[in-house]
Amino acid sequence: MPRYVTLYLRLALAAGFLTSVSDRFGLWGGPGRTNVAWGDFQRFTAYTGQLNPWAPAVLIPPLAWCVTAVEIVLGLALILGLCTRYAAMASGVLIGLFALGMTVATGLKAALNYSVFAASAGGFGLAIVESYPLEPRRPAHTPEGSAQHLSLPVCGF
Repeated sequence: MPRYVTLYLRLALAAGFLTSVSDRFGLWGGPGRTNVAWGDFQRFTAYTGQLNPWAPAVLIPPLAWCVTAVEIVLGLALILGLCTRYAAMASGVLIGLFALGMTVATGLKAALNYSVFAASAGGFGLAIVESYPLEPRRPAHTPEGSAQHLSLPVCGF
């Protein structure tokens, strides 16, 4: 049972990241369509500015692109089970920062409505799991150089 719980956490976090990213590029429809948060990157960049009022305006577009790139990397790593512990920890931190930004900019109720604290906790919960049975493994090498198939994570940690 625990192996399926970790898989569920990985896929749920990944889906959250990748559906948000795809929304920014209009893959769910244009601005104003049902269930579309942004519909284009320009609107997402404006929202990034709203959630980060401390940041100078010149930093908002690079911040929006950086967050987007990180979400793509984390989403793919979680789907593929690559460096799961680190991807999960980074997910918890990133979503936690998003929750903080939402709380400061739009109020606690909005952050609670979108369950961002729960998603952040899910990332941290996945990060502390003892092992990841469905994570890809790579062969380990003995001192003589012959391959043994041990449980070494793909990321090498």
